Amino acid sequence: MPSGYFMQELPPPRAAYIHIPFCVHRCGYCNFTVVAGRDDLVEPLLAALARELSWLGEPCEIDTLYFGGGTPTYLASNPLKRLCELALHWHPLAEGYEWTVEANPGDLDAERLAVLAECGVNRLSLGSQSFNAEKLKLLERNHNSEDIENAIALSRRAAMGVSLDLMFGVPGETLDEWQADLRQAIDLAPDHISTYGLTFEQGTQFWNRRQHGELSQIDEELERDMYLTAIDTLAAAGFEHYEVSNFARPGCRSRHNETYWSGRGYFAAGPGAARYVNGHRQTNHRSTTTYLDRVQKGESPVAEEECLSHEQRARESLVFGLRRLEGVDRGEFTSRTGFDLDELAGETIEHFVQLGMLSDDGAGVRLTRAGLLVSDGLWPELLCRGAKPQAAVRGVRGASRVDRGGLQSGVGSRWFLPPRLAVLLRSRNSGAKSRGHPPCWRNPSGDSSCGARSVFQTRAKCRGRSGSKAADR
Repeated sequence: MPSGYFMQELPPPRAAYIHIPFCVHRCGYCNFTVVAGRDDLVEPLLAALARELSWLGEPCEIDTLYFGGGTPTYLASNPLKRLCELALHWHPLAEGYEWTVEANPGDLDAERLAVLAECGVNRLSLGSQSFNAEKLKLLERNHNSEDIENAIALSRRAAMGVSLDLMFGVPGETLDEWQADLRQAIDLAPDHISTYGLTFEQGTQFWNRRQHGELSQIDEELERDMYLTAIDTLAAAGFEHYEVSNFARPGCRSRHNETYWSGRGYFAAGPGAARYVNGHRQTNHRSTTTYLDRVQKGESPVAEEECLSHEQRARESLVFGLRRLEGVDRGEFTSRTGFDLDELAGETIEHFVQLGMLSDDGAGVRLTRAGLLVSDGLWPELLCRGAKPQAAVRGVRGASRVDRGGLQSGVGSRWFLPPRLAVLLRSRNSGAKSRGHPPCWRNPSGDSSCGARSVFQTRAKCRGRSGSKAADR
């Protein structure tokens, strides 16, 4: 085991994330750890994952397992089966487990699905994004609405749960078109739906095209209406709005993502993957080739790490807890973190209550409907010790998302942010997408990455130093 690679202490996490970076094509909005057209790296990646996982020392049983990317189902059936067997060796699954695999509707076929079902996968997260042909073309997706329907049908025949990712706020999109996407998704009866607003990340093709006037963001009020329409439409269809950007049928929440939102630990392996164990967070290098080179040499692939203090862990627990619609219960928070909520952040909470962004019934604190629209703007004030609440938070867009590992803006972040609120949170190892990438400091990046800054970067700004990281691609 290389020096500097995290050595776990008891008790171990009960969740694990494995990142598979391969894609047919890097979409113009994507800022995740992705490589396209590099089939020559499949075997080296499997070998590197085997070596990195062996550094656990012994198999670690878990309750939830998540394969994210990239596109895990890009792998052909043989390497896909070997990947599954490798993961199961080091992370055997407990009874009643949840095992999610991200899939692209355009390359999911019966053969791959049979491999996943045989290995025990019981949940698919489909990067559908839209049913509209023109919208899919603009997003550079290689599937169509029929592919989505076929993928769901195959999944149902394999007795797998299905989650759909939907994206709104695409240039030129109308509210009627977004409503049509929601209706088509509901008609397919998935178990779970995640909705994300498109944002433009520096370094992506979409960012460059916007800079050259080829693309423009939609009207802010329209994007706000799209998010609220999703909330109302999905609720009317029987979906529980349980997290800022996530909706589930009763009993079908993403248990893996709830690990992140509850502040519990998680293992991780692969390029760009982030792990969190015993208050110690590490993120592997985002460059796939650098990751491979380091692991092959027996060196640590870790590019960023930090050890959180008890207060930092409590503040993160508060922020992640507020992402959930049920909010944070005072008694439970104190018993879990050892901190009194009001002593930790009472002044800031009261300020946001007065602004109508949070509600406080004495027993607990939660986001209001108005707060859902500005949630990204609240997090830095709650994360930073000694932070003084801003005079106002005006129109901050910010429904957040877990998709590949952190907090991501779900309704964008273009409204009037005061300077101290300009650094936002992000997550994706989740959740683009409601995907299951853990909260990390992978920005600028991507979970399906278009979003805000990380918890790490926000705290770094509070401390007066840069929290950014170098990452080649």
